[in-house]
Amino acid sequence: MSTITASRRGVLAGMTALALPAAFLPRPAAAQQKPFTVMLESEVVILDPHVTTAAITRTFAYHVFDMLYGSDAKGQIHPQMVETQEVSADQLRWQFTLRPGMRFHDDTPVTAADCIASLARWAPRDALGRMLLAAGATMAAQGERVFTITLTKPFPLMLNVLGKPNAPLPAIMPARVAAAAGEGRIKEVIGSGPFRFAADRWRVGDSMVLARFDRYVPRPEPADFLSGGKAVQVPEVVLRTIGDDGTGASALVAGEIDYMQYLPFDLVPMLARSQGVQVMTLKGLDMFQGNFRVNAASGPFADPAVRAVLWQLVDQKEMLQAAGIAPELRMDHCAAFFMCDAPLASDAGAANARFDPAAGKAALARTGYKGEPVVMLQVSASISQAAGSMLAQRMREAGFTVDEQVMDWGTVLQRRGRKEGWSIFPVYSNGVDMASPLTHFYISNNCGDYPGWSCSEPMSALLTQFAAAPDDAARARIAAAIQEDAYRTTPSVMWGQFSRPAGYRTRLQGLVQSSYPIFWGVRLGNA
Repeated sequence: MSTITASRRGVLAGMTALALPAAFLPRPAAAQQKPFTVMLESEVVILDPHVTTAAITRTFAYHVFDMLYGSDAKGQIHPQMVETQEVSADQLRWQFTLRPGMRFHDDTPVTAADCIASLARWAPRDALGRMLLAAGATMAAQGERVFTITLTKPFPLMLNVLGKPNAPLPAIMPARVAAAAGEGRIKEVIGSGPFRFAADRWRVGDSMVLARFDRYVPRPEPADFLSGGKAVQVPEVVLRTIGDDGTGASALVAGEIDYMQYLPFDLVPMLARSQGVQVMTLKGLDMFQGNFRVNAASGPFADPAVRAVLWQLVDQKEMLQAAGIAPELRMDHCAAFFMCDAPLASDAGAANARFDPAAGKAALARTGYKGEPVVMLQVSASISQAAGSMLAQRMREAGFTVDEQVMDWGTVLQRRGRKEGWSIFPVYSNGVDMASPLTHFYISNNCGDYPGWSCSEPMSALLTQFAAAPDDAARARIAAAIQEDAYRTTPSVMWGQFSRPAGYRTRLQGLVQSSYPIFWGVRLGNA
């Protein structure tokens, strides 16, 4: 999940409207000689791909680690570390043969034992991994490059799980690294991906370096999103930590950085006109979904009737406008839990979830709500804060007592991990994550130990049916039923679907046009 600062602190903070364009004049630079430098959504703090749903850790992990399977741009799963797979006629025994010649960054060979240790460490921590374990999965090595997964019941989504594109990733690491971590985070960052983490060059709060792993052997087919041949064309990528996105935008125009993951909405038109800068605007699954996550474990929203009132207090267009998102970068309304313009898009269950503040006020009066404080965790100066403030206003008008508490994202992560002391927080997530019941944070973690602690027994049964569905048509029908249950039980309320444009220097050639930062295949030109 991502929450990005949208303030104009730093170099842009003191500029007048007349002075602003001068800050965006490009300065001469020897483009070819400069290192490839990027500004991501935040600093990478957690380096362990198995322990967090944080998008920034996922970005780091996809470059440093590799996975058995990978997703293409259409969501199809392809072998990545696997050379061949075989499945028995009864679908209870899967055999995987690894590609030859793969090595970890410590120059040890990748073996079947490493894959088993990595999957065994990851699976209990992930909603899909737990589904795999619930199918009775046991793993065994059959040699250096061959291992099996044996089940007690068929699990049709085996490859989708092993190639899932959202965090926590089933990334492969040396068995000794996984063992040494125990229940904590890994102590060594060693993967087998196309880049290696240069630990000796990590400067916390300033920069991180991902160096090309020269012993990485890409797959022979062309790269396609997270699958295929991840050929690295640059010696290294420098991840810069920059205090605010206004400073980052100025650095992008000046040529001091080559890529900025999220551009400030109010500066997009100017950046699009800047010499040497390209703005990347994406649609469909590369958009984001904003949600209000509610705490069903304690406080006012432990009552499903109180949670349901929120549907009548959210006008998505109003929220998106409050966040400063231009019409061309947003959908004014999307009723689909699993993203609009996506394979599982549906309006099932949405008939009664219409913006109607008067009806919401009347509905709240019929509940057992007695004016208890609703504690809203707000991330300072983020676009989700604007949406949260708009909802807080509507809630007060309906009769809620709202306590907005503003803090940084790290503090929200800490606070939301406790079942008491908070009621709701606004957030937004990548569309790829939210496009399936099995990866949507607030659906897939139903009845799990996940902040918000929403639990619907009918949804649990439907999720099991979805995982066992034989084809896309059956999955679409079940997804619609899951969405109907979500509208009834309110694990979260969507506040809008929108795009967050990235920006990059035109000297970058071959950059994948995606909301995921992907740096294999990038070449440096002279522009």
